[in-house]
Amino acid sequence: MLVKTLAISLAVAQFASAAEYWESFKTQIDPKNITIPKIPQTTAYDEVTECTYYDPINFQFVASEWPNTWETATSNGMNESAEFKALYNSIDWKSMPNITVRKLGPDGAVIMSDYDEGKDPDCWWSATTCTVPKHKGVNADIYACPEPETWGLTYDDGPNCSHNAFYDYLEAEKLKASMFYIGSNVVNWPYGALRGVKDGHHIADHTWSHQMMTTLTNEEVLAELYYTQKAIKLATGVTPRHWRPAFGDVDDRVRWIATQLNLTTVLWNLDTDDWAAGDTEPMSQVQGNYEDFIQMGSNGTFATSGNIVLTHEIDNTTMQLALDYIPKIKQNYKHVLDVATCMNITHPYMEKTVSFAAFGNSSTTSSAKSSASGSASATSGSTQSAQSARDESSASKISAAGAIALSLAVALFA
Repeated sequence: MLVKTLAISLAVAQFASAAEYWESFKTQIDPKNITIPKIPQTTAYDEVTECTYYDPINFQFVASEWPNTWETATSNGMNESAEFKALYNSIDWKSMPNITVRKLGPDGAVIMSDYDEGKDPDCWWSATTCTVPKHKGVNADIYACPEPETWGLTYDDGPNCSHNAFYDYLEAEKLKASMFYIGSNVVNWPYGALRGVKDGHHIADHTWSHQMMTTLTNEEVLAELYYTQKAIKLATGVTPRHWRPAFGDVDDRVRWIATQLNLTTVLWNLDTDDWAAGDTEPMSQVQGNYEDFIQMGSNGTFATSGNIVLTHEIDNTTMQLALDYIPKIKQNYKHVLDVATCMNITHPYMEKTVSFAAFGNSSTTSSAKSSASGSASATSGSTQSAQSARDESSASKISAAGAIALSLAVALFA
């Protein structure tokens, strides 16, 4: 893993409430006026070149002020830092649901044998795919687009250092996606994250180190979210209102902690298993998943509501699969767009300076009858709805079944 010794400026404040935490982040980036340096790493289609370390401007980083990359976010003494203590102490922990921290078994899977799945008291998604919280003070999940004939386009585990061809393709197709960024990837590849904002994608939090969140302590859960929020803000100038748990592992304790940071959980109701293609799943199976989900766009499955599909920018394989199937997705679905737009959330960030078009006014709305352009190569590796009726810090309660997430492979770039 790359170790960088850059400098960062952060104003540490005694938060009057946890919801104000993002106001203490000091960034040099204006998200309304982004210029990405034209260096080989940001323009090449060669993975080796793209993934060569660069010294970024306008994003300065001191290793001692951050968790160790790809380790739990309390690492490197971050749980003892003044800024984190101020945040932690601003939260009324007595109001948190009384839910036990889960444990991992010898095989690395979360132990569920002692959990009552029938009653599911904690709305534990990994055990029951529950998406409607059962405790008070918890933001409801988003896991399906409410609009008919809509494909909710989402990609996890970025920013991938070799995503130039993939992002170029999305830009050429005028497609916007919800990009769930891992904090460790953001600090390693800040221009990749900046590209996401510049292209108008919906940027969201995917934790610092991609762990099973229900197995982490309260302090660790808070740190995983907080330091990813901080990384995204400093690298891109925006602070997300949405997050996605690694492996979909979330219960009401974790949701409650995320809610303290004004974060709403985004899950999915279709899972391509693209991360496993050619590894733990045959490529033909993943391709079959894509074909089945695409056909649902024209066979009436999504005639009254839409989906949110789990896909990844984790590696060359997943990004090439996206390029292969996007033309068919556009042919079979009326709308192909990011989650914020499909939920008619016009302000998906804490900052009000960046706004999204209301659903129906978005350039990412496409006709199912229009012909989509052909697939590109990823050789590089890569109607105005009532906005005021929806609380941007919580999700619609849509009744649908989620899919149990299998293990995700996370690319660690050395």
